[in-house]
Amino acid sequence: MIITQRNILDRRAFLRGVGGAALALPHLNIMTAGAREAKVPMRMACVGVGFGFVPQLFFPRETGANYSMPELLRPLARHRGNFSIFSQLDHGTEGVGGHGGIHAYLSGILAKHAKGFAERNITVDQKAALHVGPATRYASMQFSTNNDSGYPLSWTHSGVTIPAVYDLETLFRLLFQESNPRELNILKQAQAERKSVLDLVRTDAEQLRRRVGQADQEKLDQYFTSVRELEKRLTQSVAWLDRPKPAVKYSLPEGADGMDFVDRVPLFYDLMALALQTDLTRVITLGITGLGGNSGGFPLTRGYHQLTHHGKVSSYIKELSIIEKFHTTQFGRFLDALKAIEEPNGKTLLDNTMTLFGSGMGNASSHSNKDLPLLLAGGGFKHGQHLRFAKDKSRGVRTPAANLFLSMLQRFGLETDKFNLATGTLTGLNVA
Repeated sequence: MIITQRNILDRRAFLRGVGGAALALPHLNIMTAGAREAKVPMRMACVGVGFGFVPQLFFPRETGANYSMPELLRPLARHRGNFSIFSQLDHGTEGVGGHGGIHAYLSGILAKHAKGFAERNITVDQKAALHVGPATRYASMQFSTNNDSGYPLSWTHSGVTIPAVYDLETLFRLLFQESNPRELNILKQAQAERKSVLDLVRTDAEQLRRRVGQADQEKLDQYFTSVRELEKRLTQSVAWLDRPKPAVKYSLPEGADGMDFVDRVPLFYDLMALALQTDLTRVITLGITGLGGNSGGFPLTRGYHQLTHHGKVSSYIKELSIIEKFHTTQFGRFLDALKAIEEPNGKTLLDNTMTLFGSGMGNASSHSNKDLPLLLAGGGFKHGQHLRFAKDKSRGVRTPAANLFLSMLQRFGLETDKFNLATGTLTGLNVA
């Protein structure tokens, strides 16, 4: 029998008779068919490692499907068919090297060069979040393993950076803990007061705008845009205050935020998977920076930053590879979690989540932002390949990393052929 929307039964269907009597139906095959035809949203998760990776340990030498796994990708070998690796992609950022250019990782545009762009230096996650709108409790979430304001991943279309949450217990409360009635009333009152303050400030600013010069008017226009964005976030928060949060069988270890880096990072990935699974959000970024005290729990003799400036000294690279292999191992564990979760459309959460892993730093040793390490998993693309792109400045041949982001946005559901510096979608990356 062909299953149509008309003859699909909800799994909670009842037979209802005269006088209001109701008889619950048993599970029927038609109910399963309905679930598999259910509309399942696409998600996006972007992970950025602040100090990048040693290029020769990250990029395969061979292209295509039959490449040999380099050292840092070996922890991902079981997912070989679930991801693609890209080389010789970057943003072509000039004039800024090293840590100063890392904030362009997900946008391709340095903040100081963003003035002439209609959406400034908006990042791919925030472009996707605009598409999601109020459909989820959080249009997007920003996680960070460290309180490092110098490595922002997410930027809005008005050029404003979104601060990340680095406290695990705070994240868990935001995601899964209900507020008591007293707290709810306080939150509602605070939201209302903040909204009224915004209205008042905007009125004053509009009056001021008529009295200032052109340069100041441009600054005020940026300010108005930021105010409107904040109003939208406040409105969305108010709409969800009375809706229950999902119940999960998961709890953080006691003292999670006091743990070493090696023990905390897996917990961030756990919360990411749960947030995506429960549809609290469909867009998440995770910034991974620093190690904190105690060398992060790694057996190191030097600091992380010092090791990244290895100058090709083998003893430095050996210690650095311990950290970098940890990053790819934990990302592989995250892919395990997504792949183990079945979705109503018969696919896995990994199939329905574009998962980007990489850095805005190409080579920390030389402070280069060229040839960014980029890997994309899941999301329903044809994977299992290493794609290397031509790069010849003398002939003007170059493929922007933004082409990858445009492909991701189209897969996310946006009907657009533009994203920042993209010249088109990424050649060779196709939907399965």
